[in-house]
Parts: sequence; structure tokens; C-alpha cells
Amino acid sequence: MSEECAAGVAIERWCADGMRTGLDRVAVETPVALVFNGVSHTVMLASPDDLEDFALGFSLTEGILQHPRELYDIEIEQAGDGILLQMTIAAERFLLLQDKRRNLAGRTGCGLCGAETLAQVIRPLPPVSAKLQLSPAALQRAAAGLGEYQILQRETGAVHAAAWIGQSGEILLLREDVGRHNALDKVIGALAKADADVTAGAFLVTSRASYEMVQKAAAFGAGLLAAVSAPTALAIRRAEAWNLTLIGFLRPGSLVVYSHGWRVKAGQSEEAIA
Repeated sequence: MSEECAAGVAIERWCADGMRTGLDRVAVETPVALVFNGVSHTVMLASPDDLEDFALGFSLTEGILQHPRELYDIEIEQAGDGILLQMTIAAERFLLLQDKRRNLAGRTGCGLCGAETLAQVIRPLPPVSAKLQLSPAALQRAAAGLGEYQILQRETGAVHAAAWIGQSGEILLLREDVGRHNALDKVIGALAKADADVTAGAFLVTSRASYEMVQKAAAFGAGLLAAVSAPTALAIRRAEAWNLTLIGFLRPGSLVVYSHGWRVKAGQSEEAIA
């Protein structure tokens, strides 16, 4: 975690025994402009860390790029109170981007930022083909282990996390951000850079499962997305259509499967969860 992701502020803390002054650590959210071949595409509010992962993950899950190799270069530039992610991408992809270009200012947690038509909201995606199965115990093991890796959340209490987990519930990779979509994009970008096997793991997020989170997971080809909170109705419908296993309310001792439950399979030695 970068030191730039948290800032110290003076506070007044009111407790049962009165008021005390002190210092607190708060999460930093920074305007981050994603610029493709010299043209600004969008501005998002994000935690200023793992920005190369964010740039690649966003470009892939938004359909700007189809493969990591189509991103030739990234330069990170400070610009006043924000950051520019200057990306050089393949000419063919840039021409397609220009056809559907949308200039907007994103905000933390926005869901369908910049969609100009209904057709842009739900992109056509192929059904997910990943067949990896995880047990309820493995999923809960992953959820229980999140806190150990959420360094910025422990310090500030204001950020989301997205994790890539293995079949046994081990946390293989985790990224944090003030925006839940950004955190997932960062994980996807890191996995894409490492040429990770998309069929060998699943996503776990510390937020609700919105439609866009489902779309990002399906666009990457992952077979399972688990959330500690609830999904939306549209997220469930699209997960069903895209052959994605969607899990919500992942809590100690319980979870809820909303689509394609065949990927959630208890081992022979496991007892059914209460």
C-alpha cells in the first residue's frame, strides 16, 4: 500500500467521558484520468495505488481492449490535484474507442458511468466456460481471511477490497480502493499482467454485487463471484445469462447462491453449513 493512499487529519473525538482531540487516518480519493493515445476517455475517483493494474483492468473489463498485449505503454503523470494515466494502445482498438467515445467525470461507486444508450449498458459477452468448483468451507475460509490483507481498510475504514482466491479458499491476490469497481479492476489488471489462469480461481468482493461487478467478472472469464453483501436483481439475471456463479451474503456459517450453484460443491468430508 502506498503512503499516498491515507492522510492524517486532526479530529475531535466525542466519547462517554467527553471530548478528546487527536489525529486520524483517512482514505485518499484522487481524480484519475484514463487517457488513450492522447485522448481523455474518463475520470474516476480512485485510491492512488496500483494504478497500472487499474488502467489495464479497466481497459479490459470495459471492452476497450481485448487482450493485454494491445496496451503498449502506460505513463503515470501528476497533474495538479489529480493523476493522468497516459496509455498507448493498438491503433485498431483506439479507432473503435473513438466510435463510441464518452467523455465523463466518474464518481466513487458509480455503476453505469458514461453509458449514453441502453445498448451500452448491457454488452454482449460469451457465456463463462470456467468449471472450477469451490466448497462452502473454502469460500468462508477466504472471507474469514480477508481482514489480514486489508491494510488500508484497517487504517482508514473507508475502502473496498477485491480478492482472487484459489480452490481451497486461499487469498492469492488482493487490491483495495475507495471504489468497489476500481478494486476489482485492479485485481483483474494484475491477473492479466501475470497471464494468470482465469479458470483456476474466483473473485471475492467486500461490497454488494452490482450488475457492473458481474459484468467485469464475466468479461474476464471467471466462473464465480462472491460478495459479502447482496446482489441486485439485474446482477442475478445477467449472471444467470452469462453462466456465472453468483454468491451473496457470504458470512460465517452461511452463504446464498443466486445462480449456477453447480460450482458450489461440498467436499465429501464437509458437513452442510447451517
